Parts: sequence; structure tokens; C-alpha cells
Amino acid sequence: MKSGFTYIMTNKHHNVLYTGCTTDIVRRVWQHKTHFYKGSFTDKYNCEYCVYYEEFSDYGSSIKRENQIKNMSRQEKLDLIQKTNPEWKELVTENGFCSKPEPWAEKVKRVMKELKGHSEV
Repeated sequence: MKSGFTYIMTNKHHNVLYTGCTTDIVRRVWQHKTHFYKGSFTDKYNCEYCVYYEEFSDYGSSIKRENQIKNMSRQEKLDLIQKTNPEWKELVTENGFCSKPEPWAEKVKRVMKELKGHSEV
């Protein structure tokens, strides 16, 4: 069974969001960036930046998640992106995965744990 990805693309001003799913996210992001499908929503609104994605062990789960996200309000989608990618960095390019940003709360926990570890030495 093929794995799948659900992702959100945006434009440079972050005022348009597009949700999709695919089995090959790098290829799909390349298609968005190069405007491969002329006249499509992402072509028309210049959605070239992948700012959110989830990976699933099977493609069917990614389709279900895509539909869940598509049924969310715009604010819920913004919150979803903000939670894992507060700086709205590009996570996937036509060249592959960029490092996925660590959520702020996780970063704080990690730093606190490191600090506690140093104080016990």
C-alpha cells in the first residue's frame, strides 16, 4: 500500500490556502511551483509554497485528512499551520524536504530539559 501526504500550499502573501493530497509530495510541489497544470486553482492564485504537510502510511488516510482540512474554517487552517510552522517557512520544495520546524512548545520543553540536565552535573 502506498503512503500519502496531505499538504497546504500558499502564495507569497499567505492570503490564499490550497489543500491537497498526493503520494509524491516533492513531485507535486514541483508541479505547483512550475504551474504545471495551467488554469488550475494553484496556478491562478500562485500557490507555490508548501507550509504544512502530514504523512500517512496509506494514501486513503491522506484523502480522509484532506477532506477534514478542506471542511475546516480558514481560521482553523491558519491555526493548524501556525501550530507547527509559526514562521510560515517553506517545508517542501521541488528539491525535496526542508527541515520541518520544531513547534515552539516542543522547543521550550527541549531547552528546559537540557537546562535541567546541565544543573544536575
